[in-house]
Amino acid sequence: MEKQKNRSFAKKAGAAGSLLFGGLFLAGCEVAPPAGIARVLDMGWPSGVTPEATQMYNFWVWVWVAAWIIGIIMWGLFLVAIFAWGNKRREKQGAPEFPKQLQYNVPLELGLTIVPIIIVMVLFFFTVQAQTRTTALNKGPEVVVDVTAFQWNWKFGYANVSGNLSADGQDYDGRDKERQDLAEMTKHDPEEMHNANPIHGTSMGDLSYLNYNQIETVGSTEEVPVLVLPTDTAIEFRLASADVNHAFWVPEFLFKRDAYAHPESNQQERRFQIEKIEEEGAFVGRCAEMCGTYHAMMNFEVRAVTPEKFKQYMDFRLENPQAPNSAALQEIGEAPYATSTKPFVSNRVGTRDGQNTVDPNATV
Repeated sequence: MEKQKNRSFAKKAGAAGSLLFGGLFLAGCEVAPPAGIARVLDMGWPSGVTPEATQMYNFWVWVWVAAWIIGIIMWGLFLVAIFAWGNKRREKQGAPEFPKQLQYNVPLELGLTIVPIIIVMVLFFFTVQAQTRTTALNKGPEVVVDVTAFQWNWKFGYANVSGNLSADGQDYDGRDKERQDLAEMTKHDPEEMHNANPIHGTSMGDLSYLNYNQIETVGSTEEVPVLVLPTDTAIEFRLASADVNHAFWVPEFLFKRDAYAHPESNQQERRFQIEKIEEEGAFVGRCAEMCGTYHAMMNFEVRAVTPEKFKQYMDFRLENPQAPNSAALQEIGEAPYATSTKPFVSNRVGTRDGQNTVDPNATV
């Protein structure tokens, strides 16, 4: 009888283990979870618009599936111990004061040690798998964007655009050599300056690490910057801060990246790439690093348009270097200003009282 009970318990434990490991292995798959499960377990994550975001979303949901399976098994064991082996129940059964003690059951103790190690190893493997894809720099970007964060706004510039997307069909090198050379001159202080070059031989005012481009969009207190990008195109972002630490975050990318001053000196890889933006639209961007007084108003927008519209946009910006970004957006039939950042506004006048939002239903 005792052996039958043990075999029954072993079968139940085996079935539970199969469910557990099945959930864990599914956690690393790129298979989308059922929509009903995802809505419950995604914990408010937005739907991703890049392949990397989709993979991270699926991983996140399947990890929660695995966590719930583990939790249910553990809660079940706790409840069995509480109710099946409780003192009152054992008294009614006329059983001894203590149930059978298993502290010297070597196979059980080995199992309780090995199974958690396997769980951690499986989760670690799939975490590294998702992270490796997200941070890979071999996606063949056709557009390279320089992102400069500063208190409290953003500057976006087009460093390189492949021939398929550039106006004249030739690879576009957007580097502004004149301004880049001027920035290079800030690297060292004049020798006659008192306490010149105090930081490892370079100036405190060194801006040579920043990138300057011919086509740039600069945000201001009055205008939220709009970064125009093509869909279905590999894109590289090169991040840097002109002052304190900031963070580049588009929620629909499900990925944020810190922006530092002197990124190479701080041993930071300033680049990251996405395989493509999978749908057109306006996606809000935020600074995700507490960077000072107006951090909450440091917003931007990613406007994803078709490659054909992006090519028209680049053509207009090249032919009309003095025209504002809003005019270029109107030229390709897009809303001229940010549409995704409400109810937050960029205007800092009169915001000391905390009134830094507008009614999202109000007409402009």
